[in-house]
Amino acid sequence: MLPAVVKLCCAISYPHARSMAGLKRTAMAAIGQEIAHMKKGGHIFLPDWASQLKWPGNVNHGALRMKDERTSRPVGLREEEVAYLKQGQEALQKALEIVQDQAGWKRETSQENGDVIYSKVLPGAQKVFRLEAVLDASPEELYDHLFVKVEEMNQWNPNIKQIKVLKHVGRDTMVTHEVSAETAGNLIGQRDFLSVRHSYKHESCIYLAGGATQLESFQPQKGFVRAEDGPTCIIIQADGVSSDRSRFTWLLNMDLKGWIPKSIVNQALPRAQTEFTWHLRRHLAEQSQSRRAQSRRNVLATRL
Repeated sequence: MLPAVVKLCCAISYPHARSMAGLKRTAMAAIGQEIAHMKKGGHIFLPDWASQLKWPGNVNHGALRMKDERTSRPVGLREEEVAYLKQGQEALQKALEIVQDQAGWKRETSQENGDVIYSKVLPGAQKVFRLEAVLDASPEELYDHLFVKVEEMNQWNPNIKQIKVLKHVGRDTMVTHEVSAETAGNLIGQRDFLSVRHSYKHESCIYLAGGATQLESFQPQKGFVRAEDGPTCIIIQADGVSSDRSRFTWLLNMDLKGWIPKSIVNQALPRAQTEFTWHLRRHLAEQSQSRRAQSRRNVLATRL
């Protein structure tokens, strides 16, 4: 989730949360068998997720049935690429398992605009947060801003210094490096994040997942602390009322290391979700205004 989304948002706006780091990347079960199968001319398939998702909380997301991705699975991948692909798929699957488990969710905050943040404590005392919102943009538009144009995120979110795509694995998976922006009064220092991102589309829903990863050629850099996150996910679903509105569900799952008290971290993370959503809404409004202005110019040009 996602990715540079909250990690960097917290790193700047809430300096006491800038030691975010910690969740070890997910184990990739049976990957060796799949690689061997690929070398024999087979294909790598996503495990069948054909389970009915039931969404907790007061917002009714409806029933979503996940199907496997075998029809769009790239072939001819190297072992390293298969590992990243598998990692992204597993991050999405595990994040969805957290979201669809209705037990334990409690309301953290609610905004006047209708945004609600829920939280629950996972086994091991790890607290996760789930934001529910409705945004004035289509699922495809949000996918474009949050996945396709991820390297441009720093242009509309001042809490992000840089996001760079280091590796693409097919159309739906990438490895990215993110750096948080510097701010005055920061006592911890900048963070960088090495993440795998994965997207999955099914009917009117788009799923964006992420988690920490490793890249041998891109070790932690001097002057930065390499932080980790995940599994996280963002679920974007058509609103059902307007084609230009989407239901936005964001699971934030981070295991933070350092000496920051959990009470402070647990206050900072939902605030960071709120702030990121504010920046995203502002960017969407500016884009919409720009399109309307261009449309008016085009109409005037045809009349001349």
